Amino acid sequence: MRQLDIRPGCIVLIEGFDDIPEHEFRIEEIYEEFVTGMALSGPFAGEYGEPDIEMIVEVISQGTPKDS
Repeated sequence: MRQLDIRPGCIVLIEGFDDIPEHEFRIEEIYEEFVTGMALSGPFAGEYGEPDIEMIVEVISQGTPKDS
């Protein structure tokens, strides 16, 4: 398993699945096997989701910590 440098606020690319194309996703929380957050593009734009960490293709932006 590859190691990703992800944290809350990151924008990542989620791999396509079923009929859904790759799309950008902003991470809110990170758990052992999945992340939570909001889809930023694609057919689920604006929707909450819980994709598996394995579905993250790449980190697009590290974002900024909420505590700053």
